[in-house]
Amino acid sequence: MHPDLEQVLFTEDQLMAEIRALGARLSADYAGRNPLFVCVLKGAVMFMTDLVKHVTVPLEMDFIAISSYGASSKSSGVVRILKDLDRPVEGRDIVIVEDIVDTGLTLAYLKESLQHRRAQSVRVVTLFDKPEGRKVDIQPDYACFQVPNAFIVGYGLDYAERYRNLPFVGILKPSVYIG
Repeated sequence: MHPDLEQVLFTEDQLMAEIRALGARLSADYAGRNPLFVCVLKGAVMFMTDLVKHVTVPLEMDFIAISSYGASSKSSGVVRILKDLDRPVEGRDIVIVEDIVDTGLTLAYLKESLQHRRAQSVRVVTLFDKPEGRKVDIQPDYACFQVPNAFIVGYGLDYAERYRNLPFVGILKPSVYIG
């Protein structure tokens, strides 16, 4: 375990098992379609990379960078697009791939933006769902794990750009981000 963590929540093996199962479910749900998987940078990169390996239907990938946290441990509530999509979404089945749904502010903004661009459908896939943190009424369509209202890092999730490379997910000690 990393010294900055209170505890490990999910091991690498637990993460991979859930991701494989989700890939099979998405393969069944999108059979006969060509969805566009939209990875929300940077946190969801590891998740998306592993997930698409287990999706058997043809798909395309694109990336969007949105910020509402900066170097803070709490969302600012202000959502900014830092990098937009390269492909048009009109008439497409969109699968937003998120690392964690917490306040829901970023996700609500992104989902509304894609619907405004006339996507045929927009569904949300997240590795972690933190319903206790929600500030808006939005729910992921698919979630691998529900997590407590704690600051988690690892497997793509960060604090101030650190800890993304951990192959597991754990709770960050408050002493790291407070004070």
